[in-house]
Amino acid sequence: MIKTILVIEDEILIQQSLKKLLERKGFSVDVSASGKQAITMILGHNYDRIICDLMLQDISGFDVIEESKKKYSVEEIGQKFVIMTAYNSPQVLSKASSYNCKLLNKPFDNLEEAIRLMTV
Repeated sequence: MIKTILVIEDEILIQQSLKKLLERKGFSVDVSASGKQAITMILGHNYDRIICDLMLQDISGFDVIEESKKKYSVEEIGQKFVIMTAYNSPQVLSKASSYNCKLLNKPFDNLEEAIRLMTV
């Protein structure tokens, strides 16, 4: 069961909105605007779900996933990570599927459906 979530998003409005929505649903939520900071958080904590924007200011969401391999198996990464992106090119879709991660397109067409995908 998912209880703890890390949201990695450099757009502060989106980050804070997701944090509030997820906390209202009863989840414990940490946030990071930096991919490098998020890696430190991932390696130092146990999160049930990691929601990661693909295009961060410092590094990519895929870089965060690669660094997470120091702690998690490829199978665990597929279960934990949800990648958020506005760039759903064939290359991005292919790379995301190679990690077996869920992919969530921004902007969200249906917020409730997006939250469900993040938490199931």
